[in-house]
Amino acid sequence: MPEPVAEPTYTLYRRGLELLEDGDFEHAAEPLAEAARREPEKTSVREALGRAYFRAGRFRLAAVEFDAVVETHPVDDYAHFCLGRALSMTGDKRGARHHLALASNLRPDRRDYRYYRRLLDA
Repeated sequence: MPEPVAEPTYTLYRRGLELLEDGDFEHAAEPLAEAARREPEKTSVREALGRAYFRAGRFRLAAVEFDAVVETHPVDDYAHFCLGRALSMTGDKRGARHHLALASNLRPDRRDYRYYRRLLDA
């Protein structure tokens, strides 16, 4: 019997995005985690996986994924914002403040960034 053919990474990514859009966050993480394992340098995959983890309430894992994006793209305001939010949910207020401040400074026009930054300062 022939071995099963591995699903292409892009197909895993697309399936994960579809599940994410459908609100099935736990199941979205499965194909996205496999895609990230195969291609850890793909920030689009890591960001999507971070979003899936965050929405599933897996904040520490989300922070790891967003941190990987920030490492390779230090001026990605959205990645800083998401990392700040994830760190906030883990109780790391200091780290959260840092990344939310960076996101706010990179995109001062974004009200949501400023809102969550102020929440931490309150």
